[in-house]
Amino acid sequence: MMKSARLLALTLLSLPMLALPACGLFVGARPSLQTIPPACSKYVPDSWRKGIASAKLANGGLEMGDWIAFSDAQTGQLDKSNGRLSDALSIIEKCETRDAAAVAKATRKKVLGIF
Repeated sequence: MMKSARLLALTLLSLPMLALPACGLFVGARPSLQTIPPACSKYVPDSWRKGIASAKLANGGLEMGDWIAFSDAQTGQLDKSNGRLSDALSIIEKCETRDAAAVAKATRKKVLGIF
């Protein structure tokens, strides 16, 4: 009896080792998806890297009208800058959405919810 119990225990312990090579079938069954790093920054115009120049103060700011004209022009420059920011964020969001859709399309669905 003792010999058969030891043999049964060794057999049960060896079963996981026999099953390991079969696990390779499931590991290789799912194709790996390699994506390139997002290159969304290439869609932002190069001229935007220079920034927005400040408005010029005419006549050295000696008259009140010069300051009013300057502040109005400076506000216009700020509006341009803020517009570029929102445009750049929109470009990046659209690029990320495009990349996410490509990954979702390339991902294989599971068969029977298992494989």
